[in-house]
Amino acid sequence: MKPLKERLSITVDSDVIDVIKKEAEEDSRPLSQYINLILKEHISKKDKKKK
Repeated sequence: MKPLKERLSITVDSDVIDVIKKEAEEDSRPLSQYINLILKEHISKKDKKKK
């Protein structure tokens, strides 16, 4: 069975990281969990546009 999560290494602009870290802290979430949430929302929006 494939694991539910996979480790990923990416490079992100410093200013983007600063904003995301701040937003994750305000939302009381770990950074990786917040990034995952943002990506899921983005995918969902794109799927809705396709329909």
